[in-house]
Amino acid sequence: MKNYTITVNGNVYDVTVEEKAAGAAPVPAPAAAPIAVPKAAPAPKAAAAGAGSIEVKAGAAGKVFKIEANVGQSVKKGDPVVIIEAMKMEIPVVAPEDGTVASIDAAVGDAIEAGAVLATLN
Repeated sequence: MKNYTITVNGNVYDVTVEEKAAGAAPVPAPAAAPIAVPKAAPAPKAAAAGAGSIEVKAGAAGKVFKIEANVGQSVKKGDPVVIIEAMKMEIPVVAPEDGTVASIDAAVGDAIEAGAVLATLN
């Protein structure tokens, strides 16, 4: 075990890290019981009316703090579309490429998971 002191934004944390021997094999996970699969899978969620083909996805879990773009607005690659708040930081979710905002699929205050589609572009 090694002990470290880490300072993040002025907060001091004491951390203990366990060392593994070089070449040690990872401990295998216990075998899980088989999972029953339903006979009929539910139909996929229908796309919102006017939804575009380019998805703007959240890079981290958090809460929608602000919507920066409006439906019909033209955006360039890298322009902020939505701002999410995660770990008391505001994180911009940007357009992956040039396009026009086709839909905004989140509202201010929504809790979101990493990878959630927040908007679509055409």
